[in-house]
Amino acid sequence: MAISKELCEELRDEPAVVCCKTEKGTVLAPEHLEDPNIFGDLEDSGLLDLSGNVLTIGDVLGNEMTASADALTPLTPDTVDVDVSDKGVEEKPAQSEGAKVEQPQVTNDGVLRIKIDEGKGIDLQIPLGGNVSSNVQQAEVQEVPKEEKSLAKEEPQDEIKRELALKRFNIDEVNLDEETKIENGKLSIEKGLKEKAIDKNDLVVDVDLDIIEPDKYDVEINTIMDVLPIATKKQGDLGEGVTYTLDGVSVILTGTEESGSQIGEFGSSEGIFGENVNFDRAGAPNKGDYVIKVNVTIKDGSSMERPGPFAAHEACDVIIQGIREELKNLEESEADTETVYHDIRRDARPKVLLVKEIMGQGAMHDNLLLPKEPGGIIGGVNNVDLGNIPTLITPNEVRDGAVRAMTCIGPASKETTLHYFNDPLVDMLANDSELDLCGVCFVGSPQENDQKFYVSKRLGRLAESLDLDGAIVITEGFGNNHIDFASHIEQVGKTETPVVGMTFAAQQGALIVGNKYMDAMVDLNKSEDGVETEILQDNCVAKEDARRAIAMLKNKISGEKVEKPEKQWTQEVGDKNQEIVDK
Repeated sequence: MAISKELCEELRDEPAVVCCKTEKGTVLAPEHLEDPNIFGDLEDSGLLDLSGNVLTIGDVLGNEMTASADALTPLTPDTVDVDVSDKGVEEKPAQSEGAKVEQPQVTNDGVLRIKIDEGKGIDLQIPLGGNVSSNVQQAEVQEVPKEEKSLAKEEPQDEIKRELALKRFNIDEVNLDEETKIENGKLSIEKGLKEKAIDKNDLVVDVDLDIIEPDKYDVEINTIMDVLPIATKKQGDLGEGVTYTLDGVSVILTGTEESGSQIGEFGSSEGIFGENVNFDRAGAPNKGDYVIKVNVTIKDGSSMERPGPFAAHEACDVIIQGIREELKNLEESEADTETVYHDIRRDARPKVLLVKEIMGQGAMHDNLLLPKEPGGIIGGVNNVDLGNIPTLITPNEVRDGAVRAMTCIGPASKETTLHYFNDPLVDMLANDSELDLCGVCFVGSPQENDQKFYVSKRLGRLAESLDLDGAIVITEGFGNNHIDFASHIEQVGKTETPVVGMTFAAQQGALIVGNKYMDAMVDLNKSEDGVETEILQDNCVAKEDARRAIAMLKNKISGEKVEKPEKQWTQEVGDKNQEIVDK
């Protein structure tokens, strides 16, 4: 894979290898050279031999090929017209003894005399006029000392920017009834909401509304498109005020086309519900919860275009909104528990940014940002429509449902809407008293490479303007989005900001791109074989991953060197690091 002009400058001292067949007479440019970051793997596989007199990238750029070369051929003086015979010899300027300058004198007739004697005598006599002292003294330049100021206060201060109170209402029974109501821990859902959901969008053919009871998880389901909480704003906007939420129950959205084709691009969690979910993870139902299953059937041929999956989400939200309206009517005094979150800025501590790359290729890869209701649809804006440009959101907004996840990627690494409510990485960073989390930046992953790099550069400029001390970049899924994932890390790293990357890679999702800033990586894999398991939330960020990433970030901020990883994936590295962090 050819490298960019920018990368060439960074890798000038690396070996020069052509990435494709290059003809005699070609003037070498970045597009002719292979990325040195993959040389290790190529050498291991026997495809590349760098022994011998191999020129560097800096040697060959702009010079002409004297012989044709096949792909992955190291460049030497035999194949490139370059003279490196005097390489490394630095020419030193001749030392000059300097001119001899006599002490300036003032003569009796008021003339300043300066005599410079070098080869030919130079004798300057300048009339001064007026009364001039015959004593010429050397002027002294006195530096005025600057008053030293420190940005850090004597005692670090925490400033609470906003407060969010989650009032939780426990549910211990769910059924379908003639009307929606919540009484004494029992949730009844109006059967007629199904018809309203079907009428919401012309692409919706049918909606099935079922209740999966805690002891009946052995039921067949279609692939899980999303898992959603039931929450509503009682007071204030997202990220502040009061939010009501139901505990003990969650919603799963499943779906197919009329033909039975699953609404999903790669991987499917269809099958026995209890076997295809990693329960109790941030984005999955808790074991023992009631699960409201909304299965949406859409028209054939519509699942691979944006309107199809969106129609399924709209239909599901009609049912959830019916419950939200009833939830709003409860009194605060009826809440069983309360969780209070704060957006806190901490001065005199490292300022860090969490960057979350989300899918933005269109089709069935989209998300909604900042809807009116937590995890809702109405009022939200698709990140694809925003051009996938970085969007800065507060930690409290994230924990209050600022993201509706509409991505149909492999279930093991998919971050659901419920995941964002409970994201352990957001929570741990926000609560870490040693760090100042300035925000959570959501950035989409476009389809085209030029758009990917455009978006990444915008992220780099944002990071630069924030004057960060550290950043964590994380992405869900794997494959195409790893291109911009690597670019995000590079652009943030170029601002001299220590960066930690987090993704599922392992065996199946092994990174095919890289750069020098990707020296601290956390693999989210939980599978023994390092693959997409098709079990919901299996390879998503969990609490243990968050602890590892934050510890690694603190080490990088403090200047500790990160050891190079093994050339081939092994779970032992992650397990060993986890043991160290958990001690």
